[in-house]
Amino acid sequence: MAQVSDWTERHRPRSEQLLEGNEVQRRKIRAWLDEWQNGAPKKKALLLIGPPGVGKTTVARAIAEDMGWNVIELNASDARNAAAIRKAATSGATHRSLFHDPSAPPSRTLILLDEVDHLSGGLRQISQERIEKAMSGEEERPGAALKGDSGGKAELLRLLDQTKQPVILACNEEMGLWGRNSSWRSTRDRFTKHLLKINFVRANDEALRRIARRVLREEGIPFEEEAIDALAQTNHGDLRALVRDLQVLSTGLNKETLTPTMVRTHAEASQRDVNVEIFPGLDRLYRERNSEAASTLIRTIDKDPSEFLNWVHWNNASLFTHAPSVRRGAQTLLQADRAMMGRFLNTAHRSTYWTQHLTALAASTANAVPLEGRIFPSYPSYLRRRSPAGRSSIVEKLAEVCGTNQSTTREEFLQPLFALIQDEHPLGDSSDFAISLTLGLSGEEHLSLAGLAKTRRSSKALLKAYDEAEEIHQAMLMEHLREQETARHEAILEPVKEPLAEEPREEANDEDDDLGPSPGQMTLF
Repeated sequence: MAQVSDWTERHRPRSEQLLEGNEVQRRKIRAWLDEWQNGAPKKKALLLIGPPGVGKTTVARAIAEDMGWNVIELNASDARNAAAIRKAATSGATHRSLFHDPSAPPSRTLILLDEVDHLSGGLRQISQERIEKAMSGEEERPGAALKGDSGGKAELLRLLDQTKQPVILACNEEMGLWGRNSSWRSTRDRFTKHLLKINFVRANDEALRRIARRVLREEGIPFEEEAIDALAQTNHGDLRALVRDLQVLSTGLNKETLTPTMVRTHAEASQRDVNVEIFPGLDRLYRERNSEAASTLIRTIDKDPSEFLNWVHWNNASLFTHAPSVRRGAQTLLQADRAMMGRFLNTAHRSTYWTQHLTALAASTANAVPLEGRIFPSYPSYLRRRSPAGRSSIVEKLAEVCGTNQSTTREEFLQPLFALIQDEHPLGDSSDFAISLTLGLSGEEHLSLAGLAKTRRSSKALLKAYDEAEEIHQAMLMEHLREQETARHEAILEPVKEPLAEEPREEANDEDDDLGPSPGQMTLF
C-alpha cells in the first residue's frame, strides 16, 4: 500500500502515547470515554473548543483507537444536513466489526462531528418523511432534496438527546454553533444541557520540538538541533502547520541536513496567515514601540476589525500611563474611527479602508514608554453578552433621563458611568453615590455599575451606606417638594392688587393742539 502523501495524515498520532500538549484536556476526554464502558454518562456529548491545528479531533480519534472503538466522522466538507446526521447516528448505533465476538462486551462507535461552528441554519426541523426519503435516495423531485446544512442543527440536537453512542463535537468558536441572532442564549441552553465543554490551547514550544523530532526521524531526515528550535520559534502552536512546514522543507533536501537557516528562510518566504488569540495578541501588540511592526502584528490577531476598535479603545485607557502616548493614541483612534466610516461610505476602494483602519489602530497602541512586567489587557465590559444583574434596568433609567433609545444609551452613555463609579478607573469612586441617586438607581444597581459582587463584605457595607444615603436623598427631595408646594399655594392665595384709577383725561382743544400735517401732505414752513 502506497504511503499517504499528506504528512499531516501520515504522521497523525494513532495512539494517546504519541499525543503532545493539552494533558489536562486529554485526561477529561479519557475519563468521559471510560464512563461509556459501563453505560451512558449524564452528559452524552463533548464539545471540544480551540483554534485550528491544536489536535482536537486527533485526540478523540487516538483515544478511541486505543479503546478499540470505531469512529464515524463528519466534517465541514461533508453534507451535514438532517439526513446525513441521521444516517451517521444510525450507522453508529448499528456498526459492528466483521470479527465481533458476541460474548465480548459491546464495542462503542464514536460519532465525531468536526467544525460544528460552521453548521449553518437555525433549529427549524425537517419533516420525518423528507429525512427518510433523503436517506433512502428516493427524493428526486427538483428542489426537494436536502441541500447544505438543512435541518442539521435540529437533527444534531435530537441526536444528543437520544444517542446511545458517544458523540464528540469540535469547533473553533462556540458562538458559531449557538448563532449570532437574538435567540443565541436559548440555542446555547438547549445544547449545553447535553454537552461537556473542554477548551483546548495551543501547544508549547517543547511539545513542538518533540513532534518535529519524531516526524523527521520517521522520515529519515537528518537535522540540527538549532533547526528544531527555529521551527518552534516560527510556529504559533499549530501542530498541523508544523508538520506541513516539515513536508515543504524536506522537498529537495536530497538527504541533506536540515539547518536553522533553511527554516528561517522558509518562514520569511511563506508568511503564513496566522491567527493569534486575542489576549496573547494584545500582550504582544502593546509591547511594540514601532507603529509599523504593530501594524503587521495586528493583522494576525483573531478578531474582526470592526470589533477590534472597541478592544483597542478600551485597553488604551487602562494600559497607557504616559501622557503623550495617550494623546497620540487618541488622535490615531480618531483616524481609525473615520476610516471605519469607509465601510458605509466608500463603495469603490474596498481593499483599502480595512487597511487604513487597522494601521491607525496599530499606531494607537505603540507606546513611547515600554511596558514592564506582565500586562493585563481586559475584555471590554460593554461588549459582554452576559450582563451583570440590574444592567437592563440601569439602561432603561438612563435612557429616560437622556431622552435616547436603549441601544444608543448602552453604547454612548453607559461607559462614562463605569469610569465615574468603578474604583479601578482614575476618576472612579464607588463610595460617591451622587450620580446613582440622581438617576434613581437602587443600591444593587449601584453595585452593578461599580462592578462589585453583592456577596463581598465590603459590598454589603457599601450597600448599607447607599441605603442610608438614599433615605437622606429621598427626605431632601420630599422637603424640596413641600417647599415648592408651599410656594405655589402662597402664590395662589396672595390678594390681587386693585389697579390704580386712571386720571381723567382732558378733552382735546382743537384750537390749541397742533395736529400737524394731514397724511400725504408736506409742511413747507
